[in-house]
Amino acid sequence: MRRNRDAPFRVRRCRSSVRCGGSCSHRLRVAGGFVGTSPGRGGRSPDSGGQSGSVAAEYGIDRSLFVERAVSFFPVCRICAAARDCEAVIVALLRPGDPVRSWLSGAAFLYGLAVRPRMWAYDCGWKKPVRLPCRVVSVGNLTVGGTGKTPMVILLTEWLQAQGHRVAVLSRGYKRTSTAAQVLVSDGERVLAGPAEAGDEPYLIANRCPKAIVAVGADRAAVGRWLLDRWPINWIVLDDAFQHRALYRDLDVVLIDAMDATGLDGLLPAGRLREPLAGLRRADAVVITRADSERDVAAVRARLQAVLTGNLVQSEVIFRPDEVVSVMTGVRHAADWCVGKKAWLVSGIGNSESFRRLAMENGVQVLGETAFADHYVYRSEDVDRMRAQATRSNVEIVLTTEKDAGKLAPLLMPDDSWWALRLRADVRRGQDALHRLLCEFSDTPKPKGDVRA
Repeated sequence: MRRNRDAPFRVRRCRSSVRCGGSCSHRLRVAGGFVGTSPGRGGRSPDSGGQSGSVAAEYGIDRSLFVERAVSFFPVCRICAAARDCEAVIVALLRPGDPVRSWLSGAAFLYGLAVRPRMWAYDCGWKKPVRLPCRVVSVGNLTVGGTGKTPMVILLTEWLQAQGHRVAVLSRGYKRTSTAAQVLVSDGERVLAGPAEAGDEPYLIANRCPKAIVAVGADRAAVGRWLLDRWPINWIVLDDAFQHRALYRDLDVVLIDAMDATGLDGLLPAGRLREPLAGLRRADAVVITRADSERDVAAVRARLQAVLTGNLVQSEVIFRPDEVVSVMTGVRHAADWCVGKKAWLVSGIGNSESFRRLAMENGVQVLGETAFADHYVYRSEDVDRMRAQATRSNVEIVLTTEKDAGKLAPLLMPDDSWWALRLRADVRRGQDALHRLLCEFSDTPKPKGDVRA
Protein backbone atom coordinates (compact mmCIF):
# COMPACT_ATOMS: atom_id res chain seq x y z
CA MET A 1 0.00 0.00 0.00
CA ARG A 2 1.46 3.33 -1.06
CA ARG A 3 1.46 6.05 1.56
CA ASN A 4 2.09 9.73 0.92
CA ARG A 5 4.32 10.99 3.73
CA ASP A 6 3.33 14.61 3.07
CA ALA A 7 -0.41 14.03 3.45
CA PRO A 8 -2.05 14.85 6.80
CA PHE A 9 -4.01 11.61 6.69
CA ARG A 10 -3.50 7.89 6.34
CA VAL A 11 -4.88 5.98 3.38
CA ARG A 12 -6.35 2.50 3.66
CA ARG A 13 -7.78 0.03 1.25
CA CYS A 14 -11.47 -0.64 1.67
CA ARG A 15 -12.20 -3.99 3.28
CA SER A 16 -15.96 -3.63 3.30
CA SER A 17 -18.26 -6.14 1.66
CA VAL A 18 -21.19 -3.74 2.03
CA ARG A 19 -20.55 -1.98 -1.24
CA CYS A 20 -17.70 -3.58 -3.09
CA GLY A 21 -17.15 -7.11 -1.81
CA GLY A 22 -13.83 -6.22 -0.23
CA SER A 23 -11.90 -5.91 -3.49
CA CYS A 24 -12.12 -2.30 -4.54
CA SER A 25 -9.87 0.72 -4.76
CA HIS A 26 -12.04 2.99 -2.59
CA ARG A 27 -9.86 5.16 -0.45
CA LEU A 28 -10.51 6.48 3.00
CA ARG A 29 -9.08 9.55 4.70
CA VAL A 30 -8.40 9.48 8.40
CA ALA A 31 -7.88 12.65 10.48
CA GLY A 32 -7.17 15.01 7.61
CA GLY A 33 -8.68 17.40 5.11
CA PHE A 34 -9.86 17.06 1.56
CA VAL A 35 -9.14 19.99 -0.75
CA GLY A 36 -11.83 20.54 -3.34
CA THR A 37 -11.44 22.42 -6.60
CA SER A 38 -14.96 23.71 -6.83
CA PRO A 39 -17.93 23.78 -4.47
CA GLY A 40 -20.48 21.05 -4.78
CA ARG A 41 -18.45 18.93 -7.19
CA GLY A 42 -16.15 15.98 -6.77
CA GLY A 43 -12.52 17.05 -6.54
CA ARG A 44 -9.13 15.46 -6.09
CA SER A 45 -6.72 15.87 -3.28
CA PRO A 46 -3.28 16.98 -4.38
CA ASP A 47 -1.92 14.44 -1.93
CA SER A 48 -3.87 11.43 -3.09
CA GLY A 49 -1.66 10.50 -5.97
CA GLY A 50 -4.14 11.84 -8.52
CA GLN A 51 -6.87 9.39 -7.54
CA SER A 52 -10.23 10.45 -6.22
CA GLY A 53 -12.38 7.86 -4.49
CA SER A 54 -15.05 6.52 -6.79
CA VAL A 55 -17.69 6.75 -4.08
CA ALA A 56 -16.70 10.33 -3.26
CA ALA A 57 -17.02 11.20 -6.93
CA GLU A 58 -20.42 9.53 -7.07
CA TYR A 59 -21.68 11.60 -4.16
CA GLY A 60 -20.03 14.81 -5.37
CA ILE A 61 -17.98 15.20 -2.20
CA ASP A 62 -15.28 17.83 -2.08
CA ARG A 63 -14.98 17.83 1.69
CA SER A 64 -13.23 15.63 4.23
CA LEU A 65 -14.55 12.27 5.42
CA PHE A 66 -13.43 11.16 8.84
CA VAL A 67 -13.50 7.73 10.40
CA GLU A 68 -12.50 9.21 13.75
CA ARG A 69 -15.63 11.35 13.73
CA ALA A 70 -17.91 8.53 12.64
CA VAL A 71 -16.70 6.11 15.29
CA SER A 72 -16.89 8.73 18.05
CA PHE A 73 -20.47 9.59 17.05
CA PHE A 74 -21.61 6.02 16.51
CA PRO A 75 -20.25 3.60 19.13
CA VAL A 76 -22.44 0.83 17.72
CA CYS A 77 -20.47 1.05 14.48
CA ARG A 78 -17.45 -0.40 16.25
CA ILE A 79 -19.02 -3.80 15.61
CA CYS A 80 -18.72 -3.29 11.88
CA ALA A 81 -15.36 -3.01 10.17
CA ALA A 82 -17.13 -1.38 7.24
CA ALA A 83 -17.96 1.67 9.37
CA ARG A 84 -14.24 2.17 9.95
CA ASP A 85 -12.93 1.32 6.54
CA CYS A 86 -15.43 1.96 3.74
CA GLU A 87 -15.75 5.48 2.36
CA ALA A 88 -19.29 4.73 1.18
CA VAL A 89 -20.45 4.04 4.73
CA ILE A 90 -18.87 7.21 6.10
CA VAL A 91 -20.48 9.29 3.35
CA ALA A 92 -23.84 7.76 4.19
CA LEU A 93 -23.42 8.49 7.88
CA LEU A 94 -22.12 12.02 7.80
CA ARG A 95 -23.78 13.90 4.95
CA PRO A 96 -26.75 16.04 6.05
CA GLY A 97 -29.74 15.63 3.78
CA ASP A 98 -28.97 12.09 2.64
CA PRO A 99 -31.86 9.61 2.80
CA VAL A 100 -31.90 6.79 5.32
CA ARG A 101 -29.71 3.85 4.36
CA SER A 102 -31.94 0.81 4.68
CA TRP A 103 -28.97 -1.55 4.56
CA LEU A 104 -27.85 -0.07 7.88
CA SER A 105 -31.21 -0.63 9.58
CA GLY A 106 -29.81 -3.58 11.53
CA ALA A 107 -27.06 -1.44 13.03
CA ALA A 108 -29.64 1.28 13.76
CA PHE A 109 -31.77 -1.29 15.59
CA LEU A 110 -28.79 -2.23 17.76
CA TYR A 111 -28.07 1.43 18.42
CA GLY A 112 -31.68 1.91 19.54
CA LEU A 113 -31.37 -1.03 21.92
CA ALA A 114 -28.27 0.61 23.38
CA VAL A 115 -29.75 4.07 24.01
CA ARG A 116 -33.33 3.25 25.05
CA PRO A 117 -32.61 1.65 28.47
CA ARG A 118 -30.84 4.76 29.71
CA MET A 119 -33.68 6.99 28.51
CA TRP A 120 -36.27 4.71 30.12
CA ALA A 121 -34.35 4.79 33.40
CA TYR A 122 -34.78 8.57 33.58
CA ASP A 123 -38.35 8.52 32.22
CA CYS A 124 -39.43 6.00 34.88
CA GLY A 125 -37.63 7.79 37.69
CA TRP A 126 -35.11 5.02 38.35
CA LYS A 127 -32.36 7.53 37.70
CA LYS A 128 -32.64 10.96 39.28
CA PRO A 129 -31.03 14.05 37.75
CA VAL A 130 -29.18 16.52 39.97
CA ARG A 131 -31.10 19.74 40.51
CA LEU A 132 -29.08 22.93 41.04
CA PRO A 133 -30.32 25.98 43.00
CA CYS A 134 -30.65 28.13 39.90
CA ARG A 135 -32.58 28.07 36.65
CA VAL A 136 -31.18 25.84 33.91
CA VAL A 137 -31.95 25.88 30.19
CA SER A 138 -30.52 23.31 27.80
CA VAL A 139 -29.86 23.86 24.10
CA GLY A 140 -29.49 20.59 22.23
CA ASN A 141 -30.59 18.56 19.25
CA LEU A 142 -31.90 15.16 18.20
CA THR A 143 -29.41 14.57 15.41
CA VAL A 144 -25.65 14.50 15.05
CA GLY A 145 -23.86 17.30 13.29
CA GLY A 146 -24.22 21.05 13.33
CA THR A 147 -27.68 22.49 13.85
CA GLY A 148 -26.62 25.96 15.03
CA LYS A 149 -26.45 25.32 18.77
CA THR A 150 -23.67 27.83 19.42
CA PRO A 151 -25.47 30.84 17.85
CA MET A 152 -28.61 29.84 19.77
CA VAL A 153 -26.70 29.59 23.06
CA ILE A 154 -25.31 33.07 22.42
CA LEU A 155 -28.79 34.41 21.61
CA LEU A 156 -30.42 32.98 24.77
CA THR A 157 -27.51 34.20 26.90
CA GLU A 158 -27.91 37.71 25.52
CA TRP A 159 -31.67 37.61 26.15
CA LEU A 160 -31.21 36.53 29.76
CA GLN A 161 -28.51 39.12 30.38
CA ALA A 162 -30.79 41.80 28.96
CA GLN A 163 -33.28 40.86 31.70
CA GLY A 164 -30.60 41.54 34.31
CA HIS A 165 -29.65 37.93 35.10
CA ARG A 166 -26.17 36.65 35.92
CA VAL A 167 -25.67 33.88 33.36
CA ALA A 168 -23.21 31.00 33.16
CA VAL A 169 -22.71 28.77 30.12
CA LEU A 170 -21.64 25.15 30.64
CA SER A 171 -20.26 22.95 27.90
CA ARG A 172 -18.55 19.61 27.69
CA GLY A 173 -15.64 21.22 25.85
CA TYR A 174 -15.42 18.57 23.17
CA LYS A 175 -11.85 17.84 21.98
CA ARG A 176 -10.26 20.20 24.48
CA THR A 177 -6.67 19.41 25.39
CA SER A 178 -7.09 20.05 29.11
CA THR A 179 -7.81 16.98 31.22
CA ALA A 180 -8.95 19.00 34.24
CA ALA A 181 -12.38 18.15 35.67
CA GLN A 182 -13.43 21.74 35.05
CA VAL A 183 -11.90 24.64 33.16
CA LEU A 184 -12.99 28.24 33.69
CA VAL A 185 -13.02 29.74 30.22
CA SER A 186 -14.28 33.17 31.28
CA ASP A 187 -15.08 34.73 34.65
CA GLY A 188 -17.38 37.31 33.08
CA GLU A 189 -14.60 39.88 32.90
CA ARG A 190 -11.86 38.30 30.82
CA VAL A 191 -11.23 35.17 28.79
CA LEU A 192 -8.95 32.85 30.76
CA ALA A 193 -8.50 29.86 28.43
CA GLY A 194 -7.82 29.46 24.74
CA PRO A 195 -9.62 27.30 22.17
CA ALA A 196 -7.22 24.38 22.60
CA GLU A 197 -7.59 24.20 26.37
CA ALA A 198 -11.30 25.02 26.50
CA GLY A 199 -12.65 23.80 23.18
CA ASP A 200 -13.48 25.93 20.16
CA GLU A 201 -17.17 26.50 20.90
CA PRO A 202 -16.81 27.55 24.59
CA TYR A 203 -14.00 29.89 23.55
CA LEU A 204 -16.24 31.44 20.90
CA ILE A 205 -19.11 31.84 23.39
CA ALA A 206 -16.77 33.47 25.92
CA ASN A 207 -15.70 36.03 23.33
CA ARG A 208 -19.21 36.73 22.05
CA CYS A 209 -20.73 36.97 25.55
CA PRO A 210 -17.98 38.77 27.54
CA LYS A 211 -20.14 39.24 30.65
CA ALA A 212 -21.14 35.60 30.90
CA ILE A 213 -19.26 33.05 32.99
CA VAL A 214 -18.20 30.15 30.77
CA ALA A 215 -16.88 26.81 32.01
CA VAL A 216 -16.35 23.33 30.60
CA GLY A 217 -16.35 19.85 32.08
CA ALA A 218 -17.77 16.40 31.41
CA ASP A 219 -19.74 16.35 34.70
CA ARG A 220 -21.83 19.46 34.22
CA ALA A 221 -23.61 19.06 37.55
CA ALA A 222 -20.24 19.18 39.32
CA VAL A 223 -19.12 22.14 37.22
CA GLY A 224 -22.39 23.90 38.01
CA ARG A 225 -21.90 23.42 41.75
CA TRP A 226 -18.33 24.67 41.43
CA LEU A 227 -19.52 27.87 39.75
CA LEU A 228 -22.41 28.44 42.16
CA ASP A 229 -19.98 28.28 45.07
CA ARG A 230 -18.12 31.23 43.56
CA TRP A 231 -20.69 33.46 41.82
CA PRO A 232 -24.34 34.44 42.41
CA ILE A 233 -25.64 32.87 39.21
CA ASN A 234 -29.33 33.08 38.27
CA TRP A 235 -29.32 31.06 35.06
CA ILE A 236 -27.16 28.32 33.58
CA VAL A 237 -27.27 27.69 29.83
CA LEU A 238 -26.22 24.15 28.86
CA ASP A 239 -24.63 23.73 25.45
CA ASP A 240 -25.50 20.47 23.63
CA ALA A 241 -27.14 18.77 26.60
CA PHE A 242 -30.49 17.36 25.47
CA GLN A 243 -29.18 13.80 25.94
CA HIS A 244 -27.18 14.76 29.07
CA ARG A 245 -29.99 13.97 31.51
CA ALA A 246 -27.85 13.70 34.64
CA LEU A 247 -28.49 17.42 35.26
CA TYR A 248 -32.05 18.67 35.72
CA ARG A 249 -33.12 21.53 33.50
CA ASP A 250 -36.13 23.81 33.74
CA LEU A 251 -36.30 24.29 29.98
CA ASP A 252 -35.22 22.10 27.08
CA VAL A 253 -34.76 23.89 23.76
CA VAL A 254 -34.23 21.45 20.88
CA LEU A 255 -32.87 22.55 17.51
CA ILE A 256 -33.66 20.82 14.23
CA ASP A 257 -31.87 21.67 10.99
CA ALA A 258 -34.29 22.44 8.17
CA MET A 259 -31.60 21.37 5.69
CA ASP A 260 -31.52 17.86 7.14
CA ALA A 261 -35.14 16.69 7.21
CA THR A 262 -34.21 13.22 5.98
CA GLY A 263 -31.84 12.85 8.93
CA LEU A 264 -34.94 12.50 11.10
CA ASP A 265 -36.03 9.33 9.30
CA GLY A 266 -33.85 6.87 11.19
CA LEU A 267 -31.53 6.24 14.10
CA LEU A 268 -27.79 6.16 13.74
CA PRO A 269 -26.17 4.91 11.64
CA ALA A 270 -28.99 4.48 9.09
CA GLY A 271 -30.17 8.03 9.76
CA ARG A 272 -28.78 10.82 11.91
CA LEU A 273 -30.99 10.60 15.02
CA ARG A 274 -29.23 10.28 18.38
CA GLU A 275 -32.47 9.01 19.90
CA PRO A 276 -36.01 8.26 18.67
CA LEU A 277 -38.19 11.19 17.63
CA ALA A 278 -40.44 10.48 20.61
CA GLY A 279 -37.72 12.03 22.77
CA LEU A 280 -38.90 15.39 21.48
CA ARG A 281 -41.80 15.15 23.94
CA ARG A 282 -39.32 16.06 26.71
CA ALA A 283 -38.70 19.42 25.05
CA ASP A 284 -40.31 22.72 25.98
CA ALA A 285 -39.43 24.43 22.70
CA VAL A 286 -38.52 23.23 19.23
CA VAL A 287 -36.51 25.62 17.07
CA ILE A 288 -36.15 24.86 13.37
CA THR A 289 -32.84 26.39 12.31
CA ARG A 290 -31.67 27.46 8.84
CA ALA A 291 -35.35 28.01 8.10
CA ASP A 292 -34.72 30.05 4.95
CA SER A 293 -36.78 27.75 2.74
CA GLU A 294 -40.47 27.20 3.43
CA ARG A 295 -40.23 23.90 1.59
CA ASP A 296 -37.45 22.66 3.90
CA VAL A 297 -39.39 23.77 6.98
CA ALA A 298 -42.53 22.00 5.74
CA ALA A 299 -40.55 18.79 5.25
CA VAL A 300 -39.33 18.94 8.85
CA ARG A 301 -42.78 19.71 10.25
CA ALA A 302 -44.28 16.79 8.35
CA ARG A 303 -41.85 14.43 10.06
CA LEU A 304 -42.48 15.94 13.49
CA GLN A 305 -46.27 16.05 13.25
CA ALA A 306 -46.77 12.88 15.30
CA VAL A 307 -44.71 14.11 18.26
CA LEU A 308 -45.42 17.85 18.33
CA THR A 309 -47.92 18.84 21.01
CA GLY A 310 -49.97 21.96 21.51
CA ASN A 311 -47.98 22.98 24.58
CA LEU A 312 -44.68 22.89 22.74
CA VAL A 313 -43.30 26.30 21.77
CA GLN A 314 -42.36 26.25 18.10
CA SER A 315 -39.98 28.71 16.53
CA GLU A 316 -37.92 29.23 13.39
CA VAL A 317 -34.45 30.77 13.17
CA ILE A 318 -32.28 31.86 10.28
CA PHE A 319 -28.57 32.63 10.46
CA ARG A 320 -27.39 35.80 8.79
CA PRO A 321 -23.87 37.18 8.21
CA ASP A 322 -23.35 40.04 10.63
CA GLU A 323 -19.71 41.06 10.23
CA VAL A 324 -16.45 39.99 8.66
CA VAL A 325 -13.57 39.99 11.17
CA SER A 326 -9.86 39.79 10.41
CA VAL A 327 -8.44 36.64 11.98
CA MET A 328 -5.07 38.33 12.59
CA THR A 329 -5.95 41.90 13.60
CA GLY A 330 -9.58 41.79 14.71
CA VAL A 331 -10.51 44.56 12.26
CA ARG A 332 -14.22 44.42 11.49
CA HIS A 333 -16.19 45.21 8.38
CA ALA A 334 -19.87 44.97 7.56
CA ALA A 335 -20.84 41.68 5.97
CA ASP A 336 -21.25 43.31 2.55
CA TRP A 337 -17.51 44.14 2.54
CA CYS A 338 -16.77 40.74 1.01
CA VAL A 339 -19.42 40.98 -1.72
CA GLY A 340 -17.80 40.17 -5.05
CA LYS A 341 -14.49 39.09 -3.53
CA LYS A 342 -12.85 35.89 -4.74
CA ALA A 343 -12.42 33.61 -1.75
CA TRP A 344 -11.20 30.21 -0.62
CA LEU A 345 -13.32 28.74 2.18
CA VAL A 346 -11.88 26.96 5.22
CA SER A 347 -14.06 25.31 7.84
CA GLY A 348 -14.05 22.65 10.52
CA ILE A 349 -17.70 22.59 11.57
CA GLY A 350 -20.59 20.16 11.69
CA ASN A 351 -22.21 21.38 8.47
CA SER A 352 -19.77 22.90 6.00
CA GLU A 353 -22.46 23.04 3.32
CA SER A 354 -24.36 25.66 5.30
CA PHE A 355 -21.22 27.80 5.61
CA ARG A 356 -20.60 27.66 1.87
CA ARG A 357 -24.21 28.51 1.15
CA LEU A 358 -24.11 31.52 3.48
CA ALA A 359 -20.91 32.79 1.89
CA MET A 360 -22.32 32.48 -1.62
CA GLU A 361 -25.62 34.08 -0.61
CA ASN A 362 -23.58 36.97 0.79
CA GLY A 363 -22.08 37.59 -2.64
CA VAL A 364 -18.72 35.87 -2.15
CA GLN A 365 -17.19 34.28 -5.26
CA VAL A 366 -16.15 30.89 -3.90
CA LEU A 367 -13.28 29.49 -5.97
CA GLY A 368 -12.55 26.54 -3.72
CA GLU A 369 -12.96 25.06 -0.30
CA THR A 370 -11.13 23.03 2.32
CA ALA A 371 -13.41 21.46 4.91
CA PHE A 372 -12.36 19.45 7.94
CA ALA A 373 -14.23 17.45 10.55
CA ASP A 374 -16.02 19.31 13.32
CA HIS A 375 -13.63 20.53 16.05
CA TYR A 376 -10.60 19.78 13.88
CA VAL A 377 -7.25 20.74 15.44
CA TYR A 378 -5.32 22.65 12.80
CA ARG A 379 -1.60 22.18 12.24
CA SER A 380 0.93 24.42 10.53
CA GLU A 381 1.11 21.94 7.63
CA ASP A 382 -2.62 22.34 7.07
CA VAL A 383 -2.35 26.12 6.94
CA ASP A 384 0.64 25.97 4.58
CA ARG A 385 -1.26 23.68 2.24
CA MET A 386 -4.39 25.85 2.29
CA ARG A 387 -2.34 29.01 1.79
CA ALA A 388 -0.71 27.45 -1.27
CA GLN A 389 -4.08 26.38 -2.67
CA ALA A 390 -5.49 29.88 -2.16
CA THR A 391 -2.45 31.46 -3.83
CA ARG A 392 -2.68 29.17 -6.85
CA SER A 393 -6.37 29.97 -7.17
CA ASN A 394 -5.62 33.71 -7.15
CA VAL A 395 -8.18 34.49 -4.46
CA GLU A 396 -8.38 37.81 -2.63
CA ILE A 397 -9.26 36.44 0.80
CA VAL A 398 -9.51 33.20 2.72
CA LEU A 399 -12.86 33.07 4.50
CA THR A 400 -13.38 30.89 7.55
CA THR A 401 -15.89 30.54 10.37
CA GLU A 402 -15.71 32.44 13.63
CA LYS A 403 -15.43 29.12 15.43
CA ASP A 404 -12.30 28.20 13.46
CA ALA A 405 -10.69 31.64 13.65
CA GLY A 406 -9.38 31.24 17.20
CA LYS A 407 -7.60 28.00 16.30
CA LEU A 408 -6.16 29.35 13.06
CA ALA A 409 -4.87 32.69 14.36
CA PRO A 410 -1.66 31.35 16.00
CA LEU A 411 -0.70 29.57 12.76
CA LEU A 412 -1.07 32.51 10.36
CA MET A 413 1.47 35.05 9.14
CA PRO A 414 0.94 38.80 9.66
CA ASP A 415 0.22 39.47 5.99
CA ASP A 416 -2.32 36.65 5.59
CA SER A 417 -5.68 37.98 4.46
CA TRP A 418 -7.81 35.49 6.39
CA TRP A 419 -11.23 36.62 7.57
CA ALA A 420 -13.95 35.11 9.73
CA LEU A 421 -17.63 35.38 8.90
CA ARG A 422 -19.54 36.28 12.07
CA LEU A 423 -23.17 35.17 12.13
CA ARG A 424 -26.20 36.30 14.06
CA ALA A 425 -29.32 34.29 14.82
CA ASP A 426 -32.55 35.97 13.73
CA VAL A 427 -35.78 34.49 15.07
CA ARG A 428 -38.15 34.55 12.13
CA ARG A 429 -41.16 33.05 13.92
CA GLY A 430 -42.01 32.41 17.55
CA GLN A 431 -39.73 35.00 19.17
CA ASP A 432 -42.43 36.28 21.54
CA ALA A 433 -43.29 32.74 22.63
CA LEU A 434 -39.63 32.00 23.41
CA HIS A 435 -39.34 35.25 25.35
CA ARG A 436 -42.44 34.44 27.39
CA LEU A 437 -41.11 30.98 28.17
CA LEU A 438 -37.88 32.41 29.59
CA CYS A 439 -39.69 35.17 31.47
CA GLU A 440 -42.14 32.69 33.00
CA PHE A 441 -39.34 30.77 34.66
CA SER A 442 -37.36 33.90 35.47
CA ASP A 443 -40.27 35.25 37.50
CA THR A 444 -40.85 31.98 39.39
CA PRO A 445 -38.82 31.51 42.62
CA LYS A 446 -36.30 28.69 42.44
CA PRO A 447 -36.14 26.15 45.31
CA LYS A 448 -32.99 26.43 47.41
CA GLY A 449 -30.45 23.66 47.69
CA ASP A 450 -28.77 21.07 45.53
CA VAL A 451 -31.11 18.07 45.39
CA ARG A 452 -32.10 15.13 43.24
CA ALA A 453 -35.15 15.92 41.15
